[in-house]
Amino acid sequence: MIVNDELWSALGDPIRRQLIDGLLSDGEGTATSLSARLPVTRQAVAKHLDVLDRVGLVHATTAGRERRYRVDQAQLARAVAQLNQVGATWDSRLQRIKRIAETIQRAEQSSKQAGKKSSTPNITRKKT
Repeated sequence: MIVNDELWSALGDPIRRQLIDGLLSDGEGTATSLSARLPVTRQAVAKHLDVLDRVGLVHATTAGRERRYRVDQAQLARAVAQLNQVGATWDSRLQRIKRIAETIQRAEQSSKQAGKKSSTPNITRKKT
């Protein structure tokens, strides 16, 4: 699976993630209704929604003068699948790093133990 950088760039913004959350909880919304919950202007929300629309995460329908936005469930599912794949790849990489670090640690411990044994002086007592 190829990771869509534009999609992840769009989701990288915390306001856009909050917009997605709001749309998921309400089912749909307008820039005005969504901006009422966020610390940004309606115009800023509209621009963020345009970015989400461009990457296919939301779709707008026009009803009179309003544009109503809904989350595209299929595109969101693809984003989740990509995230899971990236997570699995990093989990695998981190496991390899952990195994390498453990191997190095065991080798260092073995080396220290071998050094202690060889540096212990051989003391013999005189018989009196």
